[in-house]
Amino acid sequence: MATYSDTMYKNRTTNIPEFILQGFIGIPAEYYGLLGTFFLFIYLMLASGNIFILVFVACERSLQKPTYIIFCNLAISDLGFGTTTLPRIIAKYWMSDIMSFNSCTAQMYLVHYFGTCTSFLMALMALDRFVAICNPLRYPVLIRNTSIVILCSVFWIVTSLILAGTVSLALSVPYCGPNIIRHCYCDYISVISLACADITALSVTTTSVAMAVLWGPLFYIIFSYVAIIISVMKIASKEGRYKTFLTCTPQLLIICLYYLPRSFLYMAFAIGFRFETNLNIAMILMYSLFPALINPLIYCFRTKEIKDAIMRKLKQRQLRVNGKTILP
Repeated sequence: MATYSDTMYKNRTTNIPEFILQGFIGIPAEYYGLLGTFFLFIYLMLASGNIFILVFVACERSLQKPTYIIFCNLAISDLGFGTTTLPRIIAKYWMSDIMSFNSCTAQMYLVHYFGTCTSFLMALMALDRFVAICNPLRYPVLIRNTSIVILCSVFWIVTSLILAGTVSLALSVPYCGPNIIRHCYCDYISVISLACADITALSVTTTSVAMAVLWGPLFYIIFSYVAIIISVMKIASKEGRYKTFLTCTPQLLIICLYYLPRSFLYMAFAIGFRFETNLNIAMILMYSLFPALINPLIYCFRTKEIKDAIMRKLKQRQLRVNGKTILP
């Protein structure tokens, strides 16, 4: 590791041209290729599932409804997060663990950009379900394609401004060494932990912002699902209650997996508590990548309309192969 001049430190300027991604510690180098292959498999699964949703909804007119517009935005966010992180993780174990300062900053911005967008989109999905179940007669009036497109656009734009300010705060402190990031990619906590300055005020500010973009949507999601459960309990039909709970339960599990570990780690960082490196990385990768990996299954492939559309396409293709005429 290069040595950095004390003069640069005193002038509070950044003198780190690159960062070293440490990743998991204690893994022998001969297993790096296998670990990189594992993450490549994860990325291919994540990308194929979310790209399929985007293409299928775009091509199937019957699915171009508010709910599926939200699904598509969530797929874009999940795909963006996976593409921002996983290729860099794969490169770390296959080629090089060195990352330039500017590349690390860009990755840090995108990691939290897509993560924040996902938080807002999950709240929007809860709103969609809340209106559909609790106010079904007003659903066509309140939830339209245009209103959903506008809300999603606002989320993307507002999030970009929030993250621009947050990353600017991270760049306002000097980085003079060490330059080893205890993670597989650049995230906010890992980067500002390397600042050679007092980051107490910065940590309080950024943690407050992180809690706002996490807990704000989370509180609304909790409210909406409590209202949904109360509404479902009023359904006379036992079968109707079962079907509604069956639809909501997987979504609630994903929401818990997405929000609770994030909130726990941010609060732990704010009070100065640190986890063992491998455990910390494993927790972050689990709650970051697992929802993005299975969201296409939870939100789309288990949806009756999508399953019916897929079966209809398969039957039409089979009829074409058999040389029969297909009725529209």
